[in-house]
Amino acid sequence: MSFLLEDAGLTHANGFVALSGISLSAAQGENMALIGPSGAGKTSLLNTLGSSHLPTAGRMTVLQQTVSAHTSAAQLKALRSRIGTVHQAAPIPLRQRVITAVLAGKLGQWPLWKALASLAYPQDIPGAREALARVQLEDKLFARCDQLSGGQLQRVGIARVLYQQPGLILADEPVSALDPALSLATVQLLVQEAAARQATLVASLHAVDLALSCFERIVGIRDGRIAFDLPAAQVTQAQLQALYAAADGQIQPLPTMHNSTGGAAHAAIPAAAQALADSAASARICR
Repeated sequence: MSFLLEDAGLTHANGFVALSGISLSAAQGENMALIGPSGAGKTSLLNTLGSSHLPTAGRMTVLQQTVSAHTSAAQLKALRSRIGTVHQAAPIPLRQRVITAVLAGKLGQWPLWKALASLAYPQDIPGAREALARVQLEDKLFARCDQLSGGQLQRVGIARVLYQQPGLILADEPVSALDPALSLATVQLLVQEAAARQATLVASLHAVDLALSCFERIVGIRDGRIAFDLPAAQVTQAQLQALYAAADGQIQPLPTMHNSTGGAAHAAIPAAAQALADSAASARICR
């Protein structure tokens, strides 16, 4: 078992309930996509799985480690070194060199002397170059991060996780700054990397077509709760319509790779959702 949440909840100090009654598990090597409207709780769920937020209700186990308010700082540090997180906006110091940002993926695994030495002189130039080549950025190895675009910084963050080789990969809108073709290629890379190493992959995605096409399992989240948890091929038009409906019940545009990046015009959910569900049932473009 990669992780297990049992009736888990997350309430912030100001009283805001971000997650409620979350029961979710994944076997080692499984991949799943989290979809749902903005503010549904997808990022909160990823942050909880990554132990950035500790659950305030229920129980959680991640990579065989029970996580709660009683978990020691040393245990949390050890656990986080085995979890790779791809952020929507990579938390990378802009004056840092790209190679240093990539090698930071293993700072939690290296002994202190090696981590400090790498700040003065990169300890694994070939390893960083290989990871960057996989996201088409090998020519930026020694560039400063403030010379990169937002999309390139996202890919540096992905290269860092590829270099880290964690047992659990958490990706929060990992391709939000990329065009549709590069988004697809990047998600394909994450899925293939996880499968090759039997790592578990959990990704929140804005584009529903990308999620349905590339992931085996789809978890719909709305208002901090799980709306459905199904194989991609079994997600229906009605479920997508309910997931993305406005508070007053009005049908909303279905977010896809094209209309989320300013491309094609929005399509109404019923027709688009059915086409996507049918496509997911018949083909897996990320395989």
